[in-house]
Amino acid sequence: MGKNRPNVGYRLGRRKALFEKRKRISDYALVIGMFGIIIMVIENELASAGVYTKASFYSTALKTLISVSTVILLGLIVAYHALEVQLFLIDNCADDWRIAMTWQRMSQISFELLICAVHPIPGEHYFLWTTKLANHGGVIGSKWVPVDVALSLPMFLRLYLICRVMLLHSKLFTDASSRSIGALNRINFNTRFVLKTLMTICPGTVLLVFMVSLWIIASWTLRQCERYHDEEHANLLNTMWLIAITFLSVGYGDIVPNTYCGRGIAVTTGIMGAGCTALLVAVVSRKLELTRAEKHVHNFMMDTQLTKRLKNSAANVLRETWLIYKHTKLVKRVNPGRVRTHQRKFLLAIYSLRKVKMDQRKLMDNANTITDMAKTQNTVYEIVSEMNTRQDVMEERLSTLEEKLTLLQETLEALPEAISRYLPAMPPPLPSKPKLS
Repeated sequence: MGKNRPNVGYRLGRRKALFEKRKRISDYALVIGMFGIIIMVIENELASAGVYTKASFYSTALKTLISVSTVILLGLIVAYHALEVQLFLIDNCADDWRIAMTWQRMSQISFELLICAVHPIPGEHYFLWTTKLANHGGVIGSKWVPVDVALSLPMFLRLYLICRVMLLHSKLFTDASSRSIGALNRINFNTRFVLKTLMTICPGTVLLVFMVSLWIIASWTLRQCERYHDEEHANLLNTMWLIAITFLSVGYGDIVPNTYCGRGIAVTTGIMGAGCTALLVAVVSRKLELTRAEKHVHNFMMDTQLTKRLKNSAANVLRETWLIYKHTKLVKRVNPGRVRTHQRKFLLAIYSLRKVKMDQRKLMDNANTITDMAKTQNTVYEIVSEMNTRQDVMEERLSTLEEKLTLLQETLEALPEAISRYLPAMPPPLPSKPKLS
């Protein structure tokens, strides 16, 4: 069985081909999903404007087109996850696809299929929607509303495919070197990481696109929820105004949602608005902050100005000291008013000198905080370089010592042979004399 297992080169080529195929299928899924959303919006707008009824041929044709696009989308999602399973098998050198089917993966596939399967079905179907009209004195109103309203709004959840396409087309995800560095640092290249990098590179553009998209989608969905009960919400500009003041947490109260569907959209918009406001404040504060180079230039200019002020303050102290001495010791008649004037100026010059020294100390502290990181990096680099040098010297000494020990061992091994070669054979010992009694 091990002989039939493909080699590493085949697996890498197969993995690259699956990556490209997965990217194309994700692109197709996004296009089909957006196509279904656009057709759904067109069908609802034409039906609401009275161009045709829900039972007409045109409405049935558009809904059938939506159904066909939904079936294609479901097939693409299944194909995408099949490629995910194949990539898992290649990365883990597994043979059975059932190993990759964990309950997390099966739950994710089922949830995606459920989200993308919701769409308005062909035909004319209505339900009775009863709600309390807050804009009309709290009157209870009941209207027959098409079922398409409840089945059309969840179709906007298909926009999660945008995040998947962004991830698969990101250079951080497609570049092998970036993925290797991320794997060494235990960083998962997922959608959250890509969004973080986009917020770091172009935060203003990301926030602008997100807020405008949220504004338009929330306005249209709120209009669909409210238009059958309140004529004020039938105008798209009114719902855009309501979403805008809710997003900005203003809430004038001139227009309010009546249904629970509209109220849920308003609450979600308010939460999103609070989060986007916090992100906007963070982005603006980071943009207004000086860069490292600008901080160095600013500190240099401030240090030059403080040095000039210090010299002027010291000169003022010396001048007032001399004037006090002059008007008290070098004149025949002392003028107390003039002396007090110079004493006041002398104290002000001392206070000014102390203040300049305090400002210099604060500037030095700020400069130290800026350069601390660079100094730390240089210190660490020097320590590492010194350790590498010492390690090289130690390895050289150990290799020299090993050679000497080897030479000494060879010499000791050859010593008995040399002794036996150069020394004559020892004579046999003489017999001992017998002892006399």
